[in-house]
Amino acid sequence: MIGPLFCFYGDDFTGSTDALEALASQGVETVLFLGPPDARLLAKFPDCRAIGIAGESRSRGPEWMDAHLPQVFENLRGYGAPLCQYKVCSTFDSSPQYGNVGRAMELGRGVFGNRWVPLAVAAPHLKRYVLFGNLFAAGSGAIHRIDRHPAMSRHPVTPMDEADLRLHLARQTAMRIGLVDICALEAGVADGVLAQAAGTNDAVLFDGLGPESIREVGRLVWENAVGFCVGSSGLTHALMMHWRDAGLVASDFEPVQATPTEKLIVVSGSCSPATGTQIEWALANGYAGIRVDVEATDIHQYLETALSEIENGPGVVLYSALGPGDRRGDPKGEALGRYLGSLLAEVLRRSGVRRAVVAGGDTSSHAVAQLGVQALTFAGLLSPGAPLCRAHSEDPPSSQLTLDGIELVLKGGQVGPAHFFENVRKGIQE
Repeated sequence: MIGPLFCFYGDDFTGSTDALEALASQGVETVLFLGPPDARLLAKFPDCRAIGIAGESRSRGPEWMDAHLPQVFENLRGYGAPLCQYKVCSTFDSSPQYGNVGRAMELGRGVFGNRWVPLAVAAPHLKRYVLFGNLFAAGSGAIHRIDRHPAMSRHPVTPMDEADLRLHLARQTAMRIGLVDICALEAGVADGVLAQAAGTNDAVLFDGLGPESIREVGRLVWENAVGFCVGSSGLTHALMMHWRDAGLVASDFEPVQATPTEKLIVVSGSCSPATGTQIEWALANGYAGIRVDVEATDIHQYLETALSEIENGPGVVLYSALGPGDRRGDPKGEALGRYLGSLLAEVLRRSGVRRAVVAGGDTSSHAVAQLGVQALTFAGLLSPGAPLCRAHSEDPPSSQLTLDGIELVLKGGQVGPAHFFENVRKGIQE
């Protein structure tokens, strides 16, 4: 197949780089734009077979979606790829008020003209599974039903209190949702089950447990390509499996490996226990820690301290919380993200450090928007779901001022081991 293969919209920036990784690390040259690209910007990446647009709908309400998503979907539809994915997090945290996946499904279906919408959430590579329509995810060393997950059941904005994804979505949309379950996928009868489910429903949810069931989901979605689909990076990986089987992409591609760097800047607006553990590990191993007051208005009180501390160790971590029990005041996700992004931009410009981590899904979406970056491309594997990315910017060509070419990792709250930040600094794949 020659020409565009795939496109996607990510409902937050961390999820968008997760999809970028799934494609680019397996041989599909991909560029992730931080807004709908015009023809001039698109022309800078002529060899890409897939494009994505990093969005912020995960932290927005239905009214915002109504005002913004149709035009974004029209833009992606004009790219001419056979399939467009609305990329969601594999923890599926969403609600009628924020990150309403049901509303996004309705809008995408309207733009692309789908009779039914494929929905695939399972991502075994991230230890997220769907069985008989119920979502399970790893956390604290065990697999939990999502409504009993130690972090996601207590998410500060969109707590997951229902594991049955069809019941969860029933709060967000009136669309009828069918199911192709794990039994059908493993017994080789999924084509018939899908035909029946698609004929009587507006959307169809797919189970997923391991490589074989995920591969079957990829085949079913691609062979019944209907323009628009919804899913996690598990769906992107599923499609990659089928594309290799069908000879659409190379089967022997070797991804670029991340390289080490001397210094690292971390900003975190995440309240997750996993990120809290990572910050604590970093502070115990030579990184300077600077707590950022969520009510602060002037970045300079933290900027000067960060610039001083970066000279004395491997890196600096600017954080608003050490886990879910350490939140102080109202985190105000958008305002906090913008504040941390402005702070990060100044630290990078004035320190000359060229690699940074932004931790937290909502934080990343709003923080990266402050960097003046237009696009991201894949720069190396680290932990699954959190690749090293290279930023593309049109800043003035000054080695002290430009953020063009900096390396970024956008990390979801639950992603990565305790020593993740040091892995990023050393370029170590986990």
